[in-house]
Amino acid sequence: MAQHGKKYRSVKSKVENLRKYSLDDAVKLVLDTHYVKFDESVDAAVILGVDPKKADQNIRSSVVLPYGTGRVSRVLVIAKGEKLKEAEEAGADYVGGDEMIAKIQGGWLDFDRVIATPDVMGMVGRVAKILGPRGLMPNAKTGTVTFEVAKAINEIKAGKVDFRVDKAGVVHAPMGRVSFGPEKIIKNFTVFIETLNRLKPSTSKGTYVKGISLSATMGPGVRVDTATTVTR
Repeated sequence: MAQHGKKYRSVKSKVENLRKYSLDDAVKLVLDTHYVKFDESVDAAVILGVDPKKADQNIRSSVVLPYGTGRVSRVLVIAKGEKLKEAEEAGADYVGGDEMIAKIQGGWLDFDRVIATPDVMGMVGRVAKILGPRGLMPNAKTGTVTFEVAKAINEIKAGKVDFRVDKAGVVHAPMGRVSFGPEKIIKNFTVFIETLNRLKPSTSKGTYVKGISLSATMGPGVRVDTATTVTR
């Protein structure tokens, strides 16, 4: 088992393992235990009381964080006709049709998000085995299969985050950067958890949000008292 370094062990000692902190205290503690030189991402992990094997409980959606994630995504739009011009004018980094599919088949992956119009999804399907495992495949549930190309681009550039529940019933999502400070991270997280709550399946019984943890990229996880994450 890998051993953590002295700096990690030092900051980890500040976190009480079994304690569930208030959201405000948890965010402050995550920032206080940041010890590396680069601007780490602050990430949330939410354990949901759902069964991902059931289609109606396999939660997948997106949310536009009010303060973004601290990273500007490179957007590829696959479309045809007037939608190509719309994409260019809206600030897409790469725009095209068949030629983009050919580039992807050739190993090109210099983009972070893909938007496609519904009429080209047959074409996009040719690279589904390349995009899918990397989480890049356009999907209607996350708003990346749409004729509203400009809107989709603007939302992604503004800080839209896609998320889905994994096999263990956990949803992971970035909440910003350490440099954001507590207020912006708390606001981002509050909008994220409100979105998750709205997505609660009617067939999900018992406790829906079972656990929450926040952490910086290299830092220890901090457990959050779910009762303190209500709308504020």
